[in-house]
Formats: sequence, C-alpha cells, structure tokens
Amino acid sequence: MPSGIKKGIAASVAVLVCGFLVGKFVLMLEPAVAREHLAACNGLRPVAPNESFAGSMYDEFPMPAPDFAVQDVEGNMRRLSDFQGQVVFLNFWATWCPPCKEEVPSIEALQKKLAGESFVVVALASSHDWKSVVADFENGTNMTVLLDPPVDEDEQIGKIAHYYGTPALPETYIIDKQGYIRYYFVNKRDWKSDVAVTCMRSLIEEEESLPWLRSLLWTMSQTSSAS
Repeated sequence: MPSGIKKGIAASVAVLVCGFLVGKFVLMLEPAVAREHLAACNGLRPVAPNESFAGSMYDEFPMPAPDFAVQDVEGNMRRLSDFQGQVVFLNFWATWCPPCKEEVPSIEALQKKLAGESFVVVALASSHDWKSVVADFENGTNMTVLLDPPVDEDEQIGKIAHYYGTPALPETYIIDKQGYIRYYFVNKRDWKSDVAVTCMRSLIEEEESLPWLRSLLWTMSQTSSAS
C-alpha cells in the first residue's frame, strides 16, 4: 500500500479516536454540570405546583405555561407565547405590595446581568390602571411590564395572576425556551445573587449538546456491541 494512503488512513483513525475521546469527556461532564445547575436552582427554594394546576394532566414541573394576552403601556396586546424561544422570568407583582417593591431592584439587576442573552423579565402588575405603575418607574425600567387588571373593583390580584393560582404577591415562574414552567417561587428572592444568575444561565444555555456527536457515539457503541 502506498505510504500516502497509509498516512491518510492513520490520520483518519486519529481524528475518529480524538473525536470519540472528546465525546466521551463531554458526555461525562454534562451530568456534573447539570447537577451544579440543578443545585443552583434548588438553592433558590422553588415550590411545587399550586392548586390551580391540580386539574391538568401535569402534576409536577415541567408543564406547559398557560398562555395569556394583556396590554403593554402603549396599549398593544402582548401574549406570553410572543416570548417563546427565550427563558421567561414571569413575575406577578403590584405597586401596593411592599415585598414586591423590595424585590424589583434585584429583578432589574438580574435582567441587566443577562442583557443580550435569551432571557426576558415579564412583570405583570396587578393594578386597575397604569397610573401607579408608571409612577413607580419614573426613570424607566429594563423589565417588560404589562398590566394585569383585577376582574372587578373589589379585587386586588390581577386576572392572570388569579388564573395562575396566585393568592398573594409576589410570585415568580421561570419558563424555559420551549414554553414549559420549570420553577415556581412564592414570595421575594434575591435575584441578583450568583445563585440566581447560575440558575437562569443553566436554562438559557440548555440545548441538545453536539447532537451529531451523540449520534456518532451511539452508532459506534452499537457496532462495537454487535461485534
């Protein structure tokens, strides 16, 4: 066999071996990274689905996030599904809620830290009108603030918040890029913390890693088993 062909075969074998070793390393690394990210999210103390989801076919997260349509400050209708493809930080809050107002700066800090990434804060304000909401953001905000009016004058909690089973504010749902609720948080959190950033980034970066390499390794393993 000519030496050139031998060298070519040797180079091809070397590439396959290197690819196999790198692939095995990636597959071994992923569970460790996943555990780290899961620990970060669990460190924020998420809770189980509330009673509003009891009648659905899902009894635990992840589950599809119920879609809704509400107005932005310019009067445009916005749907939750408009944000699919991004990790959505869905926060139910109100200007009359002291814990909510304490939490808002850390949410804005989180949005700032994740600016330019596939992440968006959608803050639904339980209010009958925009007046008090706009007054709270005289200098603007980096959050996407939408109005969630209560069903009648005697109510304080917004219609969509009620639909999501929210009895008191604030509450937060973390929705992945496919539109599934992954985590649910009752009461305020320190969202500017490193733990919170790590949790959000784990969902932002979540995707099928190197699918072609997984397929190759699976094929190789089947070939090896058959022989």
